[in-house]
Amino acid sequence: MANNDKLHVRSSIKDENKIIERRQQIIDAGVKLFKEKGFHRATTRELAKAAGFSIGTLYEYIRTKEDVLFLVCDNIFNEVTECLLEFPSEIGSVASLEKAIRQYYLLIDKMPEEFTIMYQETKSLPKEAMHYILDKEIEMVAIFERILKDCVDSGNLSLSNDAIYLAAHQIVVQGQSWAFRKWALQKRYTIEEYIELQTTMFLQGIMQFEK
Repeated sequence: MANNDKLHVRSSIKDENKIIERRQQIIDAGVKLFKEKGFHRATTRELAKAAGFSIGTLYEYIRTKEDVLFLVCDNIFNEVTECLLEFPSEIGSVASLEKAIRQYYLLIDKMPEEFTIMYQETKSLPKEAMHYILDKEIEMVAIFERILKDCVDSGNLSLSNDAIYLAAHQIVVQGQSWAFRKWALQKRYTIEEYIELQTTMFLQGIMQFEK
């Protein structure tokens, strides 16, 4: 868990490792409970039970139910950032772009409930935390912007800055569509088939653009 969450979620516990461990338990419990009951119907007492804590112990690590939702959202972006920044790539090659898309889509396939909850419930966060999450979303798009710009700088793609920005958003949204529509899409495609088709259509589309 990144340290950024400390800006919004206070804890009375001083042991950093214990905070990370316990909050991951709270995140896992929150995802399960919010999926089953919805954010607004779930109670902090139910969250404590799902995490295996007493209600008193829960309040040592969070203050409100909104804190749990914030932690769930922040955890998603930490996972995405780690996923996209760690993969080996040939900088500026279309192959590096394809690898990044594949890694991102595979991560979404592992976390469909988290992505769905984030988009359904972010509006329930306090204003400061909501803006933080929206900023993190733009940071995620910026990673794909950078990869696309590297491809342009290397001469492997020909896109304007406006096209790069829109194309980066398209990658992010089409990946998240797997989370929102998995109930229908998985009846027809495996995740690998979905990745292959989406990547092919995306690349065919952007390669028709000229600056």
